[in-house]
Amino acid sequence: MACYISTRQNRFYASLEATYGQAAAMTAGQRFSAVSLKARQVFEKPLRRDKTGTRTQQPVAGELRRRTGFDLTTYLYARETGQTQPRYWPLVQAALGGSPKSHMGGLSVVTVNGALTGFAAAHGLAPGDAVTVGGEIRIVAAVPDWQTAVLSAPLAGPGTTGGALSYGLAPELAGVTLHERWSPAGAAQRMLAGAVVDELEFRINGDFHELGFRGQAADLLDNASFEAGAAGLQSFPAEPAVAELMESPIPGHMGQAWIGSAPGRMYTLSSAVIRLKNNVDLRAKDYGSVLPRCIVPGDREVTVDLEVYSQDGALYDEILQAAKTRTPLPLMVQMGEREGQMCAVWMPNLIPAVPELDNREARLLWRLKGSAAVGTAEDEVYVAFG
Repeated sequence: MACYISTRQNRFYASLEATYGQAAAMTAGQRFSAVSLKARQVFEKPLRRDKTGTRTQQPVAGELRRRTGFDLTTYLYARETGQTQPRYWPLVQAALGGSPKSHMGGLSVVTVNGALTGFAAAHGLAPGDAVTVGGEIRIVAAVPDWQTAVLSAPLAGPGTTGGALSYGLAPELAGVTLHERWSPAGAAQRMLAGAVVDELEFRINGDFHELGFRGQAADLLDNASFEAGAAGLQSFPAEPAVAELMESPIPGHMGQAWIGSAPGRMYTLSSAVIRLKNNVDLRAKDYGSVLPRCIVPGDREVTVDLEVYSQDGALYDEILQAAKTRTPLPLMVQMGEREGQMCAVWMPNLIPAVPELDNREARLLWRLKGSAAVGTAEDEVYVAFG
């Protein structure tokens, strides 16, 4: 018996569920690295109003409803050759709702005129698709014709596109099965069934680029108290053979930020937090059920907290004017600067918050807290990896 359980021996697996709350299969390829996973389950205790002749709390007969929450933090990692999506992709897809769209690469970019990009042949791209060229990743904003596309930000120059994967929004959300495993084998093993990502956060320009996933789950199970039938399983699932996994996080200062009607590069970004909130309300009050039965997404909120050092330029004048007149501007943030290490978050219509000016440092800092992304229908934000 070990004298304690080392958190270095923590392993995570994620897989999308076909039916909410019914555990999806766990395979070795679904393992991913993470900083931490916090999971908490509480029981709803009904208030007893009967008189028992004592002040002592007495037990309640029958099973009580359970409420389960989780909070997972991970990094943006460099991916293996040929792998365009991160290993924790089920959580990304569960947060946004849309299925991934893949671009295999191999297109020749021959002209770059701002965001308008010309290709040597028919590109076959559609709005929401993503492309990479060298150390840059872009999302397609519009397709004027079969040989040109308007991208979310200008490319540095011509080149050949690489593979990329993009995620858009959808009205409905899916559940995820999250496994948390430990060594030695005798330690308590846990799994979350029906995990719903209520909040997705991108935290930019820290030590490393971070992603956070928070939400609710249908149930929290462990191998010590597992009962047959829970999450559609007859036994607590065994962990696949543990293979070596080496994922290298991307430093938080590597990337690009673009904003404005004719997107201009914003070099003075100090920090950014991009937050998507689904306002999920699980159907958890059904008569005869102690666990949530399905996902009820609410109104989506996409917000951005930006900190930038101000400069005397047209770009900053445009941000200030847009904030005062509530005029939407496109914002794109690229994390990472090498193929297989990049992630892009693009908001076509972001209403900047009125800047709070902070002059406590030697340089003037603008804080734009709570800038809100708007759209027409499922188009407030796009996420891409390449």
